Amino acid sequence: MLTYIIRRLLIIVPMAIGISFLIFLALDLSPGDAVTRMLNPMQSVDPDRIEELRRALGLDAPMIVRYWIWLSNVLQGNFGRTLTGGVPITRTLLERLPATLELSAVALLLSSIFGAILGTISALKRGTATDNALTVAGMIGVSIPEFFFGLVAIVIFALNLQWLPVGGRLLPSYTSYWDHIPNLLMPALVLSIMMTAGVMRYARSAMLDALSREFIKTARSKGLPEWRVNLLHGFRVALTPVIVLIGFRLPMLIGGSVIIEQVFQWPGIGQWFVMAVRAKDLPVVMTVALLTVVLVLVVSLVIDILTAIIDPRVRLGGE
Repeated sequence: MLTYIIRRLLIIVPMAIGISFLIFLALDLSPGDAVTRMLNPMQSVDPDRIEELRRALGLDAPMIVRYWIWLSNVLQGNFGRTLTGGVPITRTLLERLPATLELSAVALLLSSIFGAILGTISALKRGTATDNALTVAGMIGVSIPEFFFGLVAIVIFALNLQWLPVGGRLLPSYTSYWDHIPNLLMPALVLSIMMTAGVMRYARSAMLDALSREFIKTARSKGLPEWRVNLLHGFRVALTPVIVLIGFRLPMLIGGSVIIEQVFQWPGIGQWFVMAVRAKDLPVVMTVALLTVVLVLVVSLVIDILTAIIDPRVRLGGE
């Protein structure tokens, strides 16, 4: 297993570089740049002034040169500065990353627990009204956009009932971590809705498949209690594909938080990423994209290792 892990870690670097080049190329081919986004379209600007700004920001060089400069700096741990404000990207990243990780972690935890439990119940109650109700709820959860749930939640719980704040994360009046839990609750629940539905449907399918296996029939023939057959034998086998799904949803949660952070004005990476895309702030967009790519590759490796630990039949790297 150690050889397999080392080999996979070595592959991550060239894969991340290759994907980052494609992202950089796509951004470069899109119309406009940071300078054109800074200008007021209602005012005429001297073309010489525009070219001067481009040279000052290093946007006049060919794409491959700019990519090489960016990549060289990143490999040295320097993500550069924002084009719009000249603020160090690393500093802003460290300020906003905890908010996104907090939101994604809570949403992942809630969706994993509720999704696995509801999916298991749906499988054990197959064909009943409970199963049908959960199936319909799951279809609704994966079909309706997250921003719609977010707006509905704001109207009901923040504006009408006034149980929770409309948005934001921290206020000057907060003196402890627990003070901002009401701010976290609504965006985390909304972000977890779609993933809960996905995990529930996947867990149901995996549980039904596990319960149809021969070892389940053997366990029942030995006179084991039904709860033990279902939970200790069936659920353990069904857990492997569910873990794979949950693991791959983590990067998607961080990416999906872009919408939720905008709706609830959550000061995380997602909100920062949207502002950078609008301003065509290439260094910020590339930094967030690169971190997401690396996270996906690392999570893929962790999932392979966890799968091999949970299921002894799985062999890594042809072992």
